[in-house]
Amino acid sequence: QLQLVESGGGLVQSGRSLRLSCTASGTTSGDYGIGWFRQAPGKGREAVSFISSIDGSPYYSDSLKGRATISGDNARKTVYLQMNSLKPEDSAVYYCALGPLATWINTIMVGTLDINAFDAWGQGTLVTVSS
Repeated sequence: QLQLVESGGGLVQSGRSLRLSCTASGTTSGDYGIGWFRQAPGKGREAVSFISSIDGSPYYSDSLKGRATISGDNARKTVYLQMNSLKPEDSAVYYCALGPLATWINTIMVGTLDINAFDAWGQGTLVTVSS
């Protein structure tokens, strides 16, 4: 069974950096994307970044573009999200997710999330950015 475990959240001051980690265990198949959603209080879950298993190409939401870098370590089955110049509006629970590449693309293009369309979710890690 595929499982994802996140780490790296915490409380940081505005303008500082944070790196989230997501380690996968289990077997994947096909072309997939692994990356991050975030959910702020009272808001929906937003896809903010993922990396493609085909060629490692990254996606970033407009909210993180230019401030974040996603990278993968295949040997450790771990994906990292380095976030810089953090803002209070980045405060949210960040969820790692793995699913078919087409699911990621459809989720982002249509703007509607079907949680069950993804193969695995992490438990979430809280990021709080103080002003």
